[in-house]
Amino acid sequence: MKHKNKSSRAPLYEALLAYRDSKQRSFHVPGHKNGQAYRHLLEQAEAGQSPAKDIVNEEQQHGVIQSDAGGNVNRRIEQFSSVEEQGADMASGERLSDEGAHSEIGLVPDRSFLEMMEMDVTEIIGTDDLHHPEGVIQEAQELAADCFGAEESFFLVGGSTAGNLSLLLTVCDEPNSIVLVQRNVHKSVIHGLMLAGARAVFLEPWVDPASGLAVMPSVETVQAAVQAYPEAKGVLVTLPNYYGMGADLTPIAEVCHAAGMPLLVDEAHAAHYGQHPELPVSALSCGADGVVQSTHKMLTAFTMGAMLHIQGTRLNRSLLRQRLAMVQSSSPSYPVMASLDLARRLLHVQGADTFTAGFAAVNAFKRGLAELPRFQLLQPAQPLQPEPPAGTAKPAGMSVSAAQQTREGLTAAAMPSAAGYTAQDPFKAVIYDGTGVLSGYGLQQQLEACGCVPEMSDERYVVLLFSLGSTVQDAQHLLQSLHHISSADGHEQIQSNAEPSQQIAKGSAHYISTWNNLQENNCYSEPISFTLQPIVETDTINVPIEESAGCRSAEMVIPYPPGIPLVYSGERISTSMVARIQLLRDEGAKFHGVFDASLQSLRVMKD
Repeated sequence: MKHKNKSSRAPLYEALLAYRDSKQRSFHVPGHKNGQAYRHLLEQAEAGQSPAKDIVNEEQQHGVIQSDAGGNVNRRIEQFSSVEEQGADMASGERLSDEGAHSEIGLVPDRSFLEMMEMDVTEIIGTDDLHHPEGVIQEAQELAADCFGAEESFFLVGGSTAGNLSLLLTVCDEPNSIVLVQRNVHKSVIHGLMLAGARAVFLEPWVDPASGLAVMPSVETVQAAVQAYPEAKGVLVTLPNYYGMGADLTPIAEVCHAAGMPLLVDEAHAAHYGQHPELPVSALSCGADGVVQSTHKMLTAFTMGAMLHIQGTRLNRSLLRQRLAMVQSSSPSYPVMASLDLARRLLHVQGADTFTAGFAAVNAFKRGLAELPRFQLLQPAQPLQPEPPAGTAKPAGMSVSAAQQTREGLTAAAMPSAAGYTAQDPFKAVIYDGTGVLSGYGLQQQLEACGCVPEMSDERYVVLLFSLGSTVQDAQHLLQSLHHISSADGHEQIQSNAEPSQQIAKGSAHYISTWNNLQENNCYSEPISFTLQPIVETDTINVPIEESAGCRSAEMVIPYPPGIPLVYSGERISTSMVARIQLLRDEGAKFHGVFDASLQSLRVMKD
């Protein structure tokens, strides 16, 4: 097949198609042998046969099946029966009809699943090796780097978790390395610190006063921490947060680079950034050295499909490859990797047009939401202006995509650094009940009852995730559901001319986002040591929570959702921490990581 240009290829996916079509005999893993292990079961099911009964009859003839004292046949028969009963109906109460995949034999994989298995291969001639790419995987990763504006890109089959782990294990190249880390990070970052035996100086994120949500550290906070810990190995931040909130990273990158430190960015929720004029700029275009993206979240890869993008000389790429081999499977999923290849190709071929349908859907929703005054939309007071200054030149060595992203971000760079929320992902529609009647959790439950499943919710907000795969019909169904919810409890006619911050204030008097874990009067913490060595129970003691201030915690206190620790093991507990834990507890928040789930007491170090 001939292609107009290289970027329109999907070399890894094409290699899997070639493997499938070759019909070679497999004498290698995986054990399902291109789906062959199930094919005869499907054929029998399609023919209306009952292999289950054949097995029963055969075993009865040979005296295999025994009866117990109560006259019941053995568990094997029960297992066949239970499989059929459990799979006999789905939501509709009808048998599956796809290709006859559900008959008396019970549930067996249908043809579409078996077809996927035909491309589930391993490292053989023609399919390359993720950990030493020389062929189609290398080509696919090079195309990804070109598409996303990186110097080098790596496919991840363990989600962004694998990327965060590998970055931290790379920069922390000696025991007790200090890393400056945004405090409200994903737990994979904490696990990376533990694996590396590192010390973290946690940077307090800036909090948007209108919404009460933490975004990212201010440039002043980063500057202060860099000056206090010039020996730090790097700075790690998360952008955007789960609500799609963020700001320009360029000033922070400049601070890091002036100190000789790499900027690492967990950009899991922003693989699409910089790919359309209406989208915020990407972390790479702002100067980040290492960026992790979950390609499966906002683009089209299979779940667990992610990418790690690198640029510049501040990261040891040889060591990074070794670390990637440590944290990723030696038997990576080829369908997941092929889905990364296809996700990149879609962007390369269609460009900004990739998002046309998605923008139509989310814009239709926002227009309709304006006619439902009860439900409000979270958005920044000072949005980014994506228009680039006239005549902006492309920086040397930067791809066209990255240069465009940089131009889009120049306007934001002139904004005050304290404005930590200046960009909102347009595909993250964050809504709340302006009347304060429904909490975020309550609104999510009612939406789910109407057949709309949100991404997440908290005490106040519901996050509705649109993407390039969304449709106007999806938006219409969502609007109809909100109209029904509003009508059902008599609040449909509520009007409000209040500012968003005033509307939010009408909600729960004690609303505190579980995404925030802020320390009073300190923009950064003292170094906190992380290790894989468990804390010895005999070195700890339980104390009433009101008496824990000043002690070092022996456990992590993690409000859930979202799973962002409020207190880390080994961290000294402040008076403000105690007050915050008590308030969250009294408001009904759930906690992970603690021995006493009621949070009446905390486990602390004896010393």
